[in-house]
Amino acid sequence: MAPTNQVLVNESSNVRTIVLNRPKQLNALSHEMVSRLLELFLAYEEDPNVKLIIMKGEGRAFCAGGDVAAVVNDIKNGNWKLGADFFSKEFRLNYLMATYTKPQVSLLRGIVMGGGAGASIHGRFRVATDNSVFAMPETALGLFPDVGASYYLSRTPGFFGEYVGLTGARLDGAEMLACGLATHFVPLEKLSLLEDALCKANTGDPNIINNIINEYSSTPKLKETSQYFRLKTIERCFSRRTVEEIISALEKEADKNMDDWIAWTIESLKKASPTSLKISLRSFREGRLQGVGQCLIREYRMVCTVMQGKFSRDFFEGCRALLLDKDKNPKWEPSKLEFVSDYMVDRYFTALDDNDWEDLKLPARSNLPSYAISKL
Repeated sequence: MAPTNQVLVNESSNVRTIVLNRPKQLNALSHEMVSRLLELFLAYEEDPNVKLIIMKGEGRAFCAGGDVAAVVNDIKNGNWKLGADFFSKEFRLNYLMATYTKPQVSLLRGIVMGGGAGASIHGRFRVATDNSVFAMPETALGLFPDVGASYYLSRTPGFFGEYVGLTGARLDGAEMLACGLATHFVPLEKLSLLEDALCKANTGDPNIINNIINEYSSTPKLKETSQYFRLKTIERCFSRRTVEEIISALEKEADKNMDDWIAWTIESLKKASPTSLKISLRSFREGRLQGVGQCLIREYRMVCTVMQGKFSRDFFEGCRALLLDKDKNPKWEPSKLEFVSDYMVDRYFTALDDNDWEDLKLPARSNLPSYAISKL
């Protein structure tokens, strides 16, 4: 395996601590990092000397997502297949993590967004803390919540996942724990003590690991203004069949009781790419009924269609406006929800019309624990 300083590994007996190491880029996942992580996870599963994997980020973030600016750059140079290769590796890694036979403990300090969520939320133990910030901000970029988000967000209570995925809402550690995206909450000052304790215990037994994390855990209080207290309103609005109906339900709520949260929610949806909103909502609805593998195969079709750019170029425009020129004023095309037809949405869910392209091939899995089998 070729070493890379973008992914560091600390070995302690039977524990491997993987450190995402691009702190200046908030540990955004490069092609090199995704390739290395896939190699490591495949190798560790076969290695009897590895019992536990701990994942963390160097610096002030766990991981801010996939390096989409680099993907856009590849596509601009006429090669969307390089982008397809990146997502193929990333989604296979997500599937491996979701069905892994050994425990993965992710220590979620700071930002956990997009691809960073994919590299942690699929694992067995997700430890949020005081400064955790989770978000899937893709609809503002002309993309959609991928990395298996249509699986894990659609399994949060009620229609909270649709709300988080369509608006790009940010959750703190207490909210992550409340909705099940995190399994534990450990105060920041105890995080390194927990890491030491896990290395010292040197075990792969999920019950013992769970007990160790519980020793350092506390139950955080949700802030008074937490969006998690809005579940009833979210249920009424985000359970609607179409994006248009969701927005009009929110506007009716605003007529009765306008406050900052409702105003922000409506504004976020109106600022997002109309195409992104429509394909994202359908993705969540399908994800509710599918296993994690089916979700990733479908999301791979979707992301390849986005990169191919035949039906909409919103992804390139979103990256231009938010990441490159930073004018924060994307010109979406189609510009309104009513101009995005069902026919256009359907195109994102069908196999690509391209001779060189094929559906995502998931790694073969065997002897899975019941915890992993339940996700299939």
